[in-house]
Amino acid sequence: MDRLAVFDLDGTLVDTAPDLVDTCNVVLAARGIATVDPARLRYEIGMGARAMIEGALRINGVTLGADELDRAHEEFLTHYASRIDKLSRPFPELLAALDRLTVENVALAVCTNKAEGLARQLLDALGLSPRFVVVTGGDTFAVKKPDPAHLLQTIALAGGDKDRCVYVGDSRIDRETAAAAGIPMVGLTYGYSDVPMTELAPERLLAPGEDVGAAILSLFVDEVSAA
Repeated sequence: MDRLAVFDLDGTLVDTAPDLVDTCNVVLAARGIATVDPARLRYEIGMGARAMIEGALRINGVTLGADELDRAHEEFLTHYASRIDKLSRPFPELLAALDRLTVENVALAVCTNKAEGLARQLLDALGLSPRFVVVTGGDTFAVKKPDPAHLLQTIALAGGDKDRCVYVGDSRIDRETAAAAGIPMVGLTYGYSDVPMTELAPERLLAPGEDVGAAILSLFVDEVSAA
């Protein structure tokens, strides 16, 4: 394998917030807890479903015991799996990037804090799975992002070389992961970060509509046709 591009999933490859937020609010409502405005809850997505529920509870000033939180998490996963692609759609810029990178013989992988099974289910439902040589989730290894080992082990599993890899993400978690792993990053400004990507200084910063594929290619040091 010559070059590898690794992508976050939620807020990077796919706009999953509508299905995730609706699911979280169903879990809250079942417990008599006020639902949370989607604009606030979307920034709780990056660390996975359980952390999202905990974030929604914090917003409401509510604490659940460990057993009840476990039950809420299980209900979330069950309900979300039943509607995983109801509203979620790939970002058009990313579909175009996947097409271009495939033409350029760049291998593709996914590294997400979403449970691996749910990540694969979503990619299958959207017809994207065949594009990726590897998909890893927050439960694939003993660690998950922002631990750089999650990204580094994903690269190793894909048969890649960290010195010939670019990471693409949308959040503070992604930026911390890439920086700790020593891998250049394309940062997208339209995802779910609790800190604006403009403040996180990725190697390339892209707004909606910009050419993600060209940005990725530009970060491979010997790339001569980035534009």
